[in-house]
Amino acid sequence: QVQLVESGGGLVQAGGSLRLSCAPSRRTLTTFAMAWFRQAPGKEREFVAAISWTTETTNYADSVKGRFAISKDNSKATVYLQMNSLKPEDTALYYCAAETTYTGGSYSSSNTYDFWGQGTQVVVSS
Repeated sequence: QVQLVESGGGLVQAGGSLRLSCAPSRRTLTTFAMAWFRQAPGKEREFVAAISWTTETTNYADSVKGRFAISKDNSKATVYLQMNSLKPEDTALYYCAAETTYTGGSYSSSNTYDFWGQGTQVVVSS
């Protein structure tokens, strides 16, 4: 079964940067969009950023605009999340998600995506 594999999480001081990566375990997925979500302890999963695989249109949560950037590498079927100026409130488990069956749903809704990774932990210390 194809899985999404995230990497790049870790511990960083406030103001620092991290780059997360996500790739399918096998390059057999037809992808319409990919996104990053995150879930902090005691909170619900929330949308972070999304990118259309065809138009390369990007969308961001207001809380990360200007600090985070989502991008993709078609040759590697990989999506990245560059996170700069990290804040303690960015601490969360970050999940990668892929829309492989077109739903026409909102890019910010978790229901739009049918493949998910296991998550990579990001901890930002103050």
